[in-house]
Amino acid sequence: MIGREFFKMKQLNENAKIETKCLHSGYTPKNGEPRVVPIVQSTTYVYDSTDDVAAVFDDPTKSLIYSRFANPTTDAVEKKIAALEGGAAAMCTSSGQAASLLSILNICEAGDSFIASSSIYGGTINLFAVTLKRMGIECIFADVDASEEELNAAFKPNTKAVFGETIANPALTVLDIEKWAKAAHAHGVPLIVDNTFATPVLCRPFEWGADIVVHSTSKYMDGHAVQVGGVIVDSGKFDWTNGKFPCMTEPDESYHGLVYTEKYSFAPYIVKARMQLMRDFGCYPAANSSFLLNLGLETLAVRMERYCENAIKAAEFIESAGKANFVSYPSLKGSKYYSLAQKYLPKGASGVISFSIKGGRDTAVKFMDSLTLASNEVHVADIRTCVLHPASATHRQLTDEQLVAAGIDGGLIRFSVGLENIDDIIADLKQAFDKI
Repeated sequence: MIGREFFKMKQLNENAKIETKCLHSGYTPKNGEPRVVPIVQSTTYVYDSTDDVAAVFDDPTKSLIYSRFANPTTDAVEKKIAALEGGAAAMCTSSGQAASLLSILNICEAGDSFIASSSIYGGTINLFAVTLKRMGIECIFADVDASEEELNAAFKPNTKAVFGETIANPALTVLDIEKWAKAAHAHGVPLIVDNTFATPVLCRPFEWGADIVVHSTSKYMDGHAVQVGGVIVDSGKFDWTNGKFPCMTEPDESYHGLVYTEKYSFAPYIVKARMQLMRDFGCYPAANSSFLLNLGLETLAVRMERYCENAIKAAEFIESAGKANFVSYPSLKGSKYYSLAQKYLPKGASGVISFSIKGGRDTAVKFMDSLTLASNEVHVADIRTCVLHPASATHRQLTDEQLVAAGIDGGLIRFSVGLENIDDIIADLKQAFDKI
């Protein structure tokens, strides 16, 4: 059986480097045990006595309570992702949106505010600007390219966090993690980074000053479009005792007055997220979903290399075809974000390309409908090439002003390069371009 040690996982040495080509499994089989992470398809766990059950409800880190909190299969995946990111601990969720939501709710309450890059994913903009607003939490949007002075001016006395995406979806802006971390820390709050497109293979935000990392594991980590999930990773390095986070430093009445920073000093943020929010919201992934995610993680490093190789060639072809107003891919030498990509993403900028077709929405739709190898679908970061029109789909609920802020126009196409032969991908692009 899998050992359950996620709450006991020691914080990794600050200078430790984990080679992504050697993935930490989070599960080490012993003599006679299965080679792959087993699926523990159980909601419940047995105890020897009533006192044992009571002890676990006093301190859920002692053992498994119920699979709404934790599951052995998911535990193995959580430890693997924490190790890949260089974090102290992780908690999986039922979706990337759930991870983003809980990452904010864990430290913000009604009357608080937080800052977010305006170029983040459209679904996250809706979550932050509409749903959290209804809960009394204000999101202050800032331009991803804002200067330090502009960032500092956005803070309020009640600001509790800063949020951005390493590579924005679909604008493909690159977050200057060090700059945003510096601003966050100057005001005593953590930087939360959505690292979905980069994955820890291409960028590890903790090494650049980030404090919390979130992912939609449905994307590159899975890679095969077989499970929906998310994860939050705690660096274990942020000082929650600076006076701005009483939720971490004052007794929690719902757990007999324990203080997270005192009892769980190695990763109080993630322990609180599990003991409070996962307990109350229950957005935990199924064991089978975690099993499938683990299979994706085992090939992540190899796949990311191929995605990046294919994407730069496809981006260069699209740029040379003369049918686009602009092509956004951070590794292109002419990209506005080329310098930041070389700093934070020297191995490549994932497999996603954004470009705006000349002729606008109607021409973009005709081009997309002419593709034969690439699938038109509401997904991205798959092993198969896929394409999407953001203004009609993922960002459809945004206002015109929000679309502009997110770098989206009617002709914008999100092209997610898969693992097919690059000659076939380019041939598909060429024949579709020829039809417009």
